[in-house]
Amino acid sequence: MSYFASKSVLLLSMNNTFSSIITKWYADNKRDLPWREATDPYLIWISEVILQQTRVAQGYDYFMRFVRRFPDIQSLAEASEDEVMTMWQGLGYYSRARNLHAAAQSMQGVFPTTYQEVRALKGVGDYTAAAICSFAYDLPYSVVDGNVYRVLARYWGIDTPIDSTEGKKLFAALANEMLDRQHPAVYNQAIMDFGALQCTPQSPDCCRCPLAESCSAYRKGCVAQLPVKQHKTKTVERFFNYIYVRAGANNNQNYTFLRKRTGNDIWKNLFELPLIETDTAMSEQEFRDLPQLKQLFTESELATLRLLHSNIKHQLTHRTLYANFYEVTLPEDATPPDGCIKVAVDELERYAVPRLIQMFFHLSKKLL
Repeated sequence: MSYFASKSVLLLSMNNTFSSIITKWYADNKRDLPWREATDPYLIWISEVILQQTRVAQGYDYFMRFVRRFPDIQSLAEASEDEVMTMWQGLGYYSRARNLHAAAQSMQGVFPTTYQEVRALKGVGDYTAAAICSFAYDLPYSVVDGNVYRVLARYWGIDTPIDSTEGKKLFAALANEMLDRQHPAVYNQAIMDFGALQCTPQSPDCCRCPLAESCSAYRKGCVAQLPVKQHKTKTVERFFNYIYVRAGANNNQNYTFLRKRTGNDIWKNLFELPLIETDTAMSEQEFRDLPQLKQLFTESELATLRLLHSNIKHQLTHRTLYANFYEVTLPEDATPPDGCIKVAVDELERYAVPRLIQMFFHLSKKLL
């Protein structure tokens, strides 16, 4: 707290000026978003979870579709997890959808009204709880997301890493100090939009910024260097080999096989094609010789194996996936390998699949 001890007088004198400038800017520049004027905590909750790790432009359509299908807590709680995952398909970070579903089932139809109760919901952290409570109930809790980190770090010239324990505590305390407690909902929306539209990560328009005269980073010429992060997450490479099954009679394709991912790995509870993951990239011949492949299909079935697409790169936050897609043709009455199910091709859209599998279906429409 030595930072605040040395800045206490300055903080006190600048709080009103900072918040008034931010909120005035917001009145003239705020984004017109469907959840922006909502006070229903359910709708705010859904919007905030969708916008985690998701750009507003992408999240908008998902929000509209999601709340059209699940307009309230009860409809979400009563849905199957598979349906919820299908509605979430393509957004990524699928644990968000699983947590939404589990939290809705725990509410018994009534959204909690205190910060502590909201914070206790599955998948809800400090930021989301503060956003819900301030936007829905106008409670004085400050939000701290990437946009807020950036605005505060630059304005105050703070180079403490935002991903360090010290940094998280410092910025949470600073955000709390700067909060307009009379109008927390408006102020929180304002500072987040200010970071998203004005104090942008790259090439912010500082010359037209209403805070430029008092911004420490602008005065010192270090805007591009703030905020600071201390850790860079290592990206892991993974190699997926998918087998697309064409099951049908007389050259017709009526069925294919899917498997549901389980365990605490990526895409938990999503469906995908039969998969063999390898430690390294493999040529087609190396793949044909794998014992795991021969455990899935007989020699006669493997005679129909052919490579459809190779080395498809798919980037996740902490993983780079390289995927090969093979095809095997089987009779219509073929039995799926253990762990797989037989699915009619015209019903594939009922199953939530990862974006990578969606990409394959798009590339291979002629197969379907």
